[in-house]
Amino acid sequence: MTLRPCPTCRTPTAWEGNPWKPFCSERCRTRDLGAWASEGYRIPARPEVEDSEGWSGEEPE
Repeated sequence: MTLRPCPTCRTPTAWEGNPWKPFCSERCRTRDLGAWASEGYRIPARPEVEDSEGWSGEEPE
């Protein structure tokens, strides 16, 4: 049996036969969905670079 940590609570969770995988329970699945819905998780983005004279498209060293 393969055990993996639940992304929410880190409890080792069986992968096979688990209706909430990768989560350990419906509660952890719902908590994760709520965090996404309330913008608790954010994906970092690079700031927009303005086009101007001398811009080469490369990052400065």
